[in-house]
Amino acid sequence: MRRTRPSFTPNTFGNEDRDARIVSGRMRGVPGDLTTSTRPPTTVPLRHFLVALAFLVVGGTLALLRVTGATGSETALGGIAVAHLLLVGWVCLTILGAMTQFVPVWSGVELHSERLATLQLVAVAVGVGGFAGGLWLGRPTDAALFASLILVGFAVFVYNLARTLWRARPLDVTEGHFALALGFLALAAVLGGSLAADYRWSVLAPLGLSRTAVVDAHVTLAVLGVVLTTVFGALYQLGPMFTQTDALPIEDRLARAETAAYPVGVALLAAGRLLSIASLATAGGLLAAGGAAVAGGVLLRRLRDATATATPMLSRYAVVAVATLAWSATAAATWVVDPLGPAARFGHPAAGPVLLGALVGFVVVGSLYHVVPFIVWLDRYADRVGLERVPAIDDLYDARVATADLAATVLGAGLLLAAAVSPVVASLGAVGGSLEGLVRPLGGALVGGGALLFAGNMAATVVRHGGTAILGGAGSAATATPEAKDADDR
Repeated sequence: MRRTRPSFTPNTFGNEDRDARIVSGRMRGVPGDLTTSTRPPTTVPLRHFLVALAFLVVGGTLALLRVTGATGSETALGGIAVAHLLLVGWVCLTILGAMTQFVPVWSGVELHSERLATLQLVAVAVGVGGFAGGLWLGRPTDAALFASLILVGFAVFVYNLARTLWRARPLDVTEGHFALALGFLALAAVLGGSLAADYRWSVLAPLGLSRTAVVDAHVTLAVLGVVLTTVFGALYQLGPMFTQTDALPIEDRLARAETAAYPVGVALLAAGRLLSIASLATAGGLLAAGGAAVAGGVLLRRLRDATATATPMLSRYAVVAVATLAWSATAAATWVVDPLGPAARFGHPAAGPVLLGALVGFVVVGSLYHVVPFIVWLDRYADRVGLERVPAIDDLYDARVATADLAATVLGAGLLLAAAVSPVVASLGAVGGSLEGLVRPLGGALVGGGALLFAGNMAATVVRHGGTAILGGAGSAATATPEAKDADDR
């Protein structure tokens, strides 16, 4: 029999008096009707998030050093190392933790294995650290050995989540996107493993494969396939939940069209790039760009009509909506002309990487500004509601720091975009020359500073309200005795 799916009808407690919310057991920012009885321990996703934040700090610092020219590792290998620290270490570990926690909650089914969820974190974290370290030091043959750990971690995650989603059939639009993302992850991991093995054993040439073509396909599947498919699927659930808006009939039809078009587009784009077939890649690129535009447009409409109180999550989602629409438009225009080659991997050679980086970065940061405090609140304060005064979820982090990191990252991203497109503008005969040498380091510094502020804010939230107990597994606040909690408070 089909299990009952949570309705996720958002509550409207933001306009109530706080004392009334406490007495009734309702707190602003807690979605209504969520079935949390199937969720794994909060330590599982929180450890993923904190390790991912560490990768963000390391990767962001190294990226800033490269932008400013303050490091000797400015080779292509150094750039690949930074890319893996940020994309795999930060973004993908965040996705692994979030999906491990919230697929059971959203789908109303038990996670297949909590032990496998812990194993995936260890394998991916150690693998990414060793792989990036080897590349940064200019030793790709040694780095290739650590790539096997990344593959093990991803394989464990795909198996664990696939077994979980299997019990959630038939899949809704969010679960369908997650299932597709698992397929893209498996394909991206195979190509990534082949690229790593090629460093040590030169396996691609005997197969008649161009390394550049394999890299193009790998990046396409990883970024556009795994990351963006997960993002769009999650936004179909998080958008209505936190904007407190109802779907328009046309949006349901658009969502079905995007669900069909976007994954097919990504698959065709990756295949065209792997096989160097421009027409196939162009067709796939247009489908993918069109699907992304639909997802961005639906999110933008919800934000425009939002009735919920403004939060760091929603303010960053506004950036995501605009970046998605701008990226899809510029990518489609680029891929019509030339969808192949490193310059066109992320769409427009100048604007594409910045817009795509803003799309991914702001959605991850915005989501974590709710998810991390929510997990801490659920673990620390949920069972005290109605018995004593407890803080709201949005009271757990420092709102001033959240405002500062938003301002820094938005301004920094704007400067990076200006620096990227200025050579194009100058080549068209516009007034002024390239701003890249002046503005790019400043933009990078602002983005890096904003990332550090965000990471510090989240870490401080965990330490200040959860302490070490929240990461202690069986000894977490959710399972600790009242006496232990009282002692921890003191």
